[in-house]
Amino acid sequence: MSLQVLPRVDIDQPKFDQSTYLGRVKHFFLVTNPLNLLAGSDELERARQIVLKYRAGKDVPECNTLEDLWKAKYLYDSAFHPETGEKQIIIGRMSAQVPMNTLITGCMMTFYKTTPAVVFWQWFNQTFNATVNYTNRSGTTPISKTQLVTSYLLATSGALGTALGLNAAVKNMNPLIGRLVPLVAVAAANCINIPCMRMEELRNGVVLLDEKNHEMGISKTAAFAGISAVVLSRICMAMPGMTLTPLLMNKLEKNGFLKRFPRANAPIQTLFCGFVLIFATPLGCAFFSQRAAIKVSKLESEVRDNIEKKRPELDTVWYNKGL
Repeated sequence: MSLQVLPRVDIDQPKFDQSTYLGRVKHFFLVTNPLNLLAGSDELERARQIVLKYRAGKDVPECNTLEDLWKAKYLYDSAFHPETGEKQIIIGRMSAQVPMNTLITGCMMTFYKTTPAVVFWQWFNQTFNATVNYTNRSGTTPISKTQLVTSYLLATSGALGTALGLNAAVKNMNPLIGRLVPLVAVAAANCINIPCMRMEELRNGVVLLDEKNHEMGISKTAAFAGISAVVLSRICMAMPGMTLTPLLMNKLEKNGFLKRFPRANAPIQTLFCGFVLIFATPLGCAFFSQRAAIKVSKLESEVRDNIEKKRPELDTVWYNKGL
């Protein structure tokens, strides 16, 4: 069957129903698929041409079915900025989240006892986070260099201060507690990094839309709610690997396995973290819909009053939460 006889679909919307958690999980499994990193320049350019031609209403002979079209679209989304169309830095792509976080998380949890190792891996993690934030920045309201550097320095210092302070505090406690210190440090860094990177939204607000995507106002309250949800989802993404792995390693340490095979420590932690992150990353991203809803009654008074004057029957508006 040629593409000409297939129904037209809006490929700029996710393939799956985003009003359900399962639909969002399916969407993010495709978005974060690390296999997309294996696509070469020619394959990515082919996907880009398919998307551009289909958007323009032209025939796409390269695709025989809508499924072929969706594969090209998700491959395109994995490598190109959604607003500018520029090819993204490879380690900043969403498809790099699982392999990069596998390496970083595994090493943070393996080398958490010495100060040089804590400093290096917390610094490495925040450098990676800064790269991801820069790569996925808004094309219409770009992140300034000052904002990027400030966020990077604050998040790095916050993560280091938390990790080093907690390591000193738990030195004489149960070893399992010490293994959980990296998680607390990562959570602290997320609480600093994300709000700093999106400070413009907190200062000026985000655009509110009605059910037909007509602009209804700009709200700082919605911006705060959206950024809070992103912070929570990022922490939830990290939690499974950074809590289950310490439990596993503590068990192996108690039964003497790590004493018999000391070199297995780092590989086991890294591989186990990777296995968990394959599922935890899309599951965490899907906790909240990217097109978030908020009740008009919960908005700041000025915005609420303006909306009630325009659309007195409207009780819910929507905004882009971000990732």
